[in-house]
Amino acid sequence: MVIDMGDQVSNKQQEVHFPMMENSEYQKAQNQEIKLGKEEGLDVSVYTNPEFNWLQMEQIRMGLKDKVDASIYANPDYSYETMRQIRLALYSATNLIPYVKRGFEDDDLEEIRLALLNRLPLDQWISDDMCAPQIHEIRIGLCEELDISPYADSRYNWMQMQEIRLGLEKKLDVSVYTNHLYSHAQMKQIRLGMEAGLDVSTYSSLVFSATDMKEKRQAVINRKRASGTSGEVSEKKSERENRQENNGGKKSFFESHRKCEFVISIEENGNKAYAYIPWVPGNMVTKEDIYQDLERREIVYGIKQDAIADMIDKKRLNEKILIAEGIPAQRGKDGWFEFFVRLDLPRIPAPLPDGSVDYVNIEAFEMVDEGEKIAVYHRAEKGISGKNIYGESIHAENGTEKKPIRGVGFTIADDGVTYLSRMNGKFEYTAGRITITNILVVREDVTAVTGKLEVDGSVYVVGSISSGGYIKASGDIIIEQNVEAARLIAGGNIMIKQGSCSKNDCFIEAGGEVSGSFFEAVKIQAGGNVKANYIMNSNISTMGKVIVSGSKGVLLGGTISAVRGVDTYNLGNRLHLKTVLDVGRNELYEKEQAEYVQEREKLLKNMEALEKQRDKILALYSAGKEVPEEIQRKIFAAMEVEGQRLAELDGEAAKLANMTDQVMAEPVYVRGRAYEGSLIIINSIKYMLPAEVKRVIFKLKNKQVVMVSM
Repeated sequence: MVIDMGDQVSNKQQEVHFPMMENSEYQKAQNQEIKLGKEEGLDVSVYTNPEFNWLQMEQIRMGLKDKVDASIYANPDYSYETMRQIRLALYSATNLIPYVKRGFEDDDLEEIRLALLNRLPLDQWISDDMCAPQIHEIRIGLCEELDISPYADSRYNWMQMQEIRLGLEKKLDVSVYTNHLYSHAQMKQIRLGMEAGLDVSTYSSLVFSATDMKEKRQAVINRKRASGTSGEVSEKKSERENRQENNGGKKSFFESHRKCEFVISIEENGNKAYAYIPWVPGNMVTKEDIYQDLERREIVYGIKQDAIADMIDKKRLNEKILIAEGIPAQRGKDGWFEFFVRLDLPRIPAPLPDGSVDYVNIEAFEMVDEGEKIAVYHRAEKGISGKNIYGESIHAENGTEKKPIRGVGFTIADDGVTYLSRMNGKFEYTAGRITITNILVVREDVTAVTGKLEVDGSVYVVGSISSGGYIKASGDIIIEQNVEAARLIAGGNIMIKQGSCSKNDCFIEAGGEVSGSFFEAVKIQAGGNVKANYIMNSNISTMGKVIVSGSKGVLLGGTISAVRGVDTYNLGNRLHLKTVLDVGRNELYEKEQAEYVQEREKLLKNMEALEKQRDKILALYSAGKEVPEEIQRKIFAAMEVEGQRLAELDGEAAKLANMTDQVMAEPVYVRGRAYEGSLIIINSIKYMLPAEVKRVIFKLKNKQVVMVSM
């Protein structure tokens, strides 16, 4: 055991202090995230790292809660916003990690995620040196089905890109101003001139500043107004002009001194038009002026005549007025499942005032009957197309269909959308998968007299299991009360609501999780976590984690072999009863790895035999002989199956190794007191605790067991 002494200890007092090697003090917000994760039954070891701030922890916790692989983004180097974008992408089976590796982060990733979600061909247009606003302009252009090649270039800043995109939307010849040496303000003046039908060559030279261009553009407009021309778009003569013709071309005094200054601005990608009339002495804008300008701009749809009349009649000056509005496209609603059974059962036991959990009152499962309607799929809806103020149709995206739910124990009706139970059984919906299994309900105590119960499915015992009771189930076993000397074997989980107490003659074996209020003198083997409010004198072997909850919770006596670690409130007692914690890469872990190796060798031999058969067939073909196609297909299919099994096996082995690497960062938590006499073994390295300590984490450092303060 390595200890750095931070305080001097008096030799006279002969006291033993255990100051911490490292300062691992969490902020309150970090502790709250860890607490929430545990209450939700999550594997908080993924984010119990002091290098994560609480916002990063929150993103990891939300991912774990939503059943996505949060380990993908559980990296302290990622900001919480980067984590958020990766998490949101995972919901739609989108992988942002390649973009993160390219250097994109935060807002960049949001734009990329939205583009990928809409199945836009983004990769061919973006480069690593682009920022979020540039990617945004590319995304919007692709959404509008524009040819974005004129501006999809990192030499343009996002404002230059926007000016080119706005020109493309108006079907302008943007090549006039796509020189990257133009500032965005210069581009804007050229674009506005082209929209007004002006000859922009008179002011589009690079020698002119944006201010110069604006003045020259306005001068061209004034000259046209003075000469009575209206640009490329021909206009009808106004009533005022007709009056002038009738009067021999003479203007009235008011007309000769009249000003007509207003601005019509186009916003939201051509979906809205606003008018603005400034107060200028002599400014007299008429409805006819507004309509003529709308006609010149080819704005023909959604014109708000009442708004124009109100603006002119009530002389609403220096005010931005909406005078034309299109109809935005409406994306179709995504497909969704409507369930007719409860999905919100409290899978996580409720916390009690002392921090322990209430295993007694938890609802462990939902029952369904044969033929019962479980769910109905509502198909995605088509989008509703819109129309902009130019009268152009705006394409609407259809909703996205969801994949059919996978699972067992149900059928899909002839309509293709209704899910029906095939049996009376226990219903579960986890990770997007429905599982309905047979369940035997035993409404009496199980004893030696009852005999052995062996069930292909789950077993629910309303009473208790006393001495000599035996249950073997391929699914779960749920005991409503308690268990004495008995043997329970389950392929799934085992829950004993009121706990188990015996004289070392109770044996529990589960492929999944084992939980209960308490376990005393019990032998447990589990593939998942083992959870209780206290555990005494029990021998536990689990590939998961042992969790003891509550301020009165204690892990006392016996041997605990837990590959994924231990989290308890108190460890041992003042009587120094020996308690052994063996975590990490222990004998159980090595046995599991050895089984992987053995199974792998078996698969390799099978594949070798199949490859020899394949080679024989190839030799026969070379000799001009034929082999029945059915035999070829069988060999090919067998090779595919064995190859898949090998890949899955390697994946499981790698997952186990990676899991233990993560766990070893902080494998043993003691949130209350750890007493003398407790033996902690981490990756086969032993340490006997010589004195009582409080609120510590045991971990490995430099191949020695050290303590860290919580």
